[in-house]
Amino acid sequence: MNSEEEFYDAETGLESDDSCEVSFKDALVEDSGTTRQNGVWERRKVLPADMISRNNFSMWSILKKCIGMELSKIAMPVVFNEPLSFLQRISEYMEHTHLIHNACSLSDSIDRMQVVAAFAVSAVASQWERTGKPFNPLLGETYELTREEDGYRLISEQVSHHPPISAFHAESLKPEFEFHGTIYPKLKFWGKSVEAEPKGTMTLELLKHKEAYTWTNPMCCVHNIILGKLWIEQYGTVEIVNHSTGDKCVLNFRPCGLFGKELHKVEGYIQDKSKKKHRVIYGKWTECMYSVDPKLYDVSKKAEKKAGGNARKQKPENCAEGDEADEMPDVQDCETVTVIPGSALLWKIRPRPPKSEQMYNFTSFAMTLNELEPGMEGLLAPTDCRLRPDLKAMEDGDLDGASVEKERLEEKQRAARKERSKDEEEWNTRWFQMGTNPHTGNEDWLYTGGYFERNFVESPNIY
Repeated sequence: MNSEEEFYDAETGLESDDSCEVSFKDALVEDSGTTRQNGVWERRKVLPADMISRNNFSMWSILKKCIGMELSKIAMPVVFNEPLSFLQRISEYMEHTHLIHNACSLSDSIDRMQVVAAFAVSAVASQWERTGKPFNPLLGETYELTREEDGYRLISEQVSHHPPISAFHAESLKPEFEFHGTIYPKLKFWGKSVEAEPKGTMTLELLKHKEAYTWTNPMCCVHNIILGKLWIEQYGTVEIVNHSTGDKCVLNFRPCGLFGKELHKVEGYIQDKSKKKHRVIYGKWTECMYSVDPKLYDVSKKAEKKAGGNARKQKPENCAEGDEADEMPDVQDCETVTVIPGSALLWKIRPRPPKSEQMYNFTSFAMTLNELEPGMEGLLAPTDCRLRPDLKAMEDGDLDGASVEKERLEEKQRAARKERSKDEEEWNTRWFQMGTNPHTGNEDWLYTGGYFERNFVESPNIY
């Protein structure tokens, strides 16, 4: 994205005569702790407190009875959380929104597809080294994010608690794109690792081109839950389909492999509806993605294979299969992306901020997601997760307060569920309804509109 040091503005930016929306820009106030000398407010670059240490806590005591089980119903101590709700974690898909704007500006469908593919990879890049668990959203919890400087706004809602389902809808402030999806992650513990299957479909619509792309995210695995250093890998096949042209991009997120040579690698290709390959996509989801002509790719791979000889045998066996820990290959010893001559750079990750390791390995973008901008509190929906007391206590470094509030909120949620059950009352979602995704034909939670008109009178009291 571009600079994040601008005003938070909830105006639509759409050319419409019937907008009833309120802008945070009009409510800005002076605060010596959050302004520059010229009085202009800027987004924060650090969290209020450093990460809470987990050294004195054992995850094994919680997980030893859960091997092979689905973890969504397992209550985890708050110390293993990071101070963001899962709804906020979803909004990190938007960190590289400039790629969508770029795709909207291109005239060729293959060119658009390769940029959309880069966006799909960039959407999971922030997960690298993010080993903290986001807070489970409460039923009815919401999160809004408006970034006028980057030309979009987003609203998400927790539409189901059992099973946990989150729905989001993002749209450009000018009529360029809509990006929406439903996510219901399946988490399983396998003894030394936790595997996350991100069920749900991502849908990106480029309005000018009347195109719709859909895909699902790759599998994610957190290694060394019990012993050793935590590390993350993404793996699996991601298939991006352009439902308007029949173009398809198939991306393979490669697992670490025995020698660690495949760690973080992503490779794939773009083909048209006649299955002719037009471009090869390659790179690492933690670094960058490139595009190259398939013939140049094949020539490079043949030369690499010929020159490699016995290089594989000389590679140290870093991805051990020991009983105590799955050792992560030393990133410094692993090759970075080797650029094939004739390649075009599609996307490159931004460096983490200086104190990221002490702040849950957050990106600069993530640092800002729980921030209450001046004038915002009075305009937010009362269900917005920035107002969650347990999450705020965690962010402030108050572990005891976070634990107490988390337990209180969970008990309040259970009591509300029992009351609805007694009265035979069904939960009604506020901003999303179950419908049919017009591009896949599958059931999907779709945004019904109206959030940014800020009529929150009927919002549930969840905090």
